[in-house]
Amino acid sequence: MATYQNILVAVDLSSESEVVLQKAQLIADSNADIHLVYVQEPMDNVYVGIVPQSAAFSGLGDLEAQLGEELKQKLAVLGDDFSVPSDHLHILNGSPAHEIHRFAKENDIQLIIIGTHGQKGLQLLLGSTANAVLHGAGCDVLSVRIGVAR
Repeated sequence: MATYQNILVAVDLSSESEVVLQKAQLIADSNADIHLVYVQEPMDNVYVGIVPQSAAFSGLGDLEAQLGEELKQKLAVLGDDFSVPSDHLHILNGSPAHEIHRFAKENDIQLIIIGTHGQKGLQLLLGSTANAVLHGAGCDVLSVRIGVAR
C-alpha cells in the first residue's frame, strides 16, 4: 500500500490538537509533507443575528486582526512542538469545511486528518466540521476521535 506524501492536518488550536498531530505523525511517511491548517471564521459570520450591528461593534475588524495574530502565534508554537516547517503552517479565513476542501484541492493533498468529538443529539442533526469535510473531500479523510473516555 502506498503511503501518503502530502497531508493536511486541520486543527482547532485547542489542547486536543496535539492528539490529531500525533496521529498524523504516526501515519506520515518520513518524507511526507504535513500542512497544519487552522480556519478562522470571520467574526461577522459567527455573530450575525446574535450581536447587534451598531457603533459598539465597529471595532470588530480590529478585534479580528488581533485574534488573527494570536492564532498565528499558537499555530507557530504547535508547529515548533511537532517540527512542522513554518511554510507549512496555514491560517485560512472563511467556512472551515469549504476552506479545507479548497486548500486540499489547490495543494494536491492526499489525506486530510481532522479531530472529531462524538456527536450526539442536536449536534448530530446539525452536523460538524469533520462531517462536512468528510462528505465534500476529494481525497481520503481520517477522523481522529478526541476527548472520548476510553
